[in-house]
Amino acid sequence: MKKLKRSARLVEMTQYLLARPHTLISLTAFADRYQSAKSSISEDLAIIKEVFEEEGLGELHTLAGAAGGVKYIPKMHKGESLSIIKNICRQLEQPERVLPGGYLYMTDMLGIPNLMNDVGRMFATVFADRDIDVIMTVETKGIPLAYATAMFLNLPVVIVRRDNKVTEGSAVSINYVSGSNKRIQTMSLARRALKEQARVLIIDDFMKAGGTVQGMMDLLHEFDATVAGVGVFVESGEVGMDERLLEDYVSLAKLTAVDLKTKQTTVIPGNYFTP
Repeated sequence: MKKLKRSARLVEMTQYLLARPHTLISLTAFADRYQSAKSSISEDLAIIKEVFEEEGLGELHTLAGAAGGVKYIPKMHKGESLSIIKNICRQLEQPERVLPGGYLYMTDMLGIPNLMNDVGRMFATVFADRDIDVIMTVETKGIPLAYATAMFLNLPVVIVRRDNKVTEGSAVSINYVSGSNKRIQTMSLARRALKEQARVLIIDDFMKAGGTVQGMMDLLHEFDATVAGVGVFVESGEVGMDERLLEDYVSLAKLTAVDLKTKQTTVIPGNYFTP
């Protein structure tokens, strides 16, 4: 790479870090990339670190020593998170989203790149300090949420299928009880998709009693894997604590009431700030 002026180098370094979250980058790598002295690189990183923290873009962690360097940790300020979550609640309260059975139509929201980008950064913020190897979700609506979160945590995504696909090879399948309709359903995961003893973050779009999430947890036991956390886009508040199959999870929004006659819904912020 050609030698850049300092202003241009700062811009390029910032973009380089933003594109590589949770990745340790040595000062030597930066010095070689920009043909600059390590002392100059250190000064540039100090400027970027200050801007990141002041603007709520995240944190820049410095690791000393021969194997050290810098690592960008995406974060979102509480104020910005609350504003986004309140906007999500307002959108979910639109009467036209109410479907028969009291369900909410959310597919269009899960297809908005900017919104998924914000949701991914929020999940990445709350789970930043967890030791995680992979993100897991079940097809299909949870996929955009999982990939958005994985982008900011720089982790791979594993997708649990409703049935085994020939192209997936041998798989592990289990039966689980759906929390919403109490039906016995099946989910499967290819044996090659997940290493044993992996630490897994589960991401899902909607949780009522938690049957689907519990099913994924049971599936993880077959791989001798552990659950590092659970994040859900929307949870139902119409389920009593005695019916909820899990307690340790983070939700962005909470559906507390649905009137099928008037199509009025009440959606409030979830437990994101008080998990």
